[in-house]
Amino acid sequence: MTTPLVAVSPHLDDAVFGCGALLAAHAPSTVITVFAGRPPRGTPLPPWDRAAGFDDGDDVVDARRAEDRAALGTLGAEPVWLDFLDAQYGPSPPVESIAADLEAALLRTAPATVCIPLGLFHSDHALAHAAALALVRRHRGWRWLAYEEAVYRRVPGALDARLDALRRAGIDAAPLAGLPAPIRKQRALACYRSQLRALATPGRPGHADALAPERYWRLGA
Repeated sequence: MTTPLVAVSPHLDDAVFGCGALLAAHAPSTVITVFAGRPPRGTPLPPWDRAAGFDDGDDVVDARRAEDRAALGTLGAEPVWLDFLDAQYGPSPPVESIAADLEAALLRTAPATVCIPLGLFHSDHALAHAAALALVRRHRGWRWLAYEEAVYRRVPGALDARLDALRRAGIDAAPLAGLPAPIRKQRALACYRSQLRALATPGRPGHADALAPERYWRLGA
């Protein structure tokens, strides 16, 4: 059975923040989160998780997966979680390993359209983007889109640098009409209580950009 839309999310929230309206418009959809793995027991709690309200010994990934499941359920989407570790927990995996596991997950969902992150600013976002981009030429029968990650798309020069990198890689990126954030997306965002708390700490950007109209790009090799 074909899935209308599969979105690739670097972390357990990015797809909803960046393309939640698109997910809601194409339900039932699927979100594959790349960096959703549990760190080894005893891994020190990083500053981001502490700002999100977690304490030493908490199962952070379990809590965040529960938030993700609730948020995606609001949009009519199903989660698929890969076991790669968020960069805050340790060394990043090679892009080839991510691409292999991502391809296997995509083949199981049989997507009509795949929406990937543009890979702006954050190292995990760049890795998820590179892994997905490696599959564009191998699966020309799928429609490929990219979404601008909320918050990071506001980093000066980040979007222009990524579009330039796509051109140099021989990938056409054509802008598409965006979508405003519906009430369902606002309800989904509210499910990510821990992440909203961290984003609201002093010096962080908040989440207002996630409520601004989404923007997408059609990709062609």
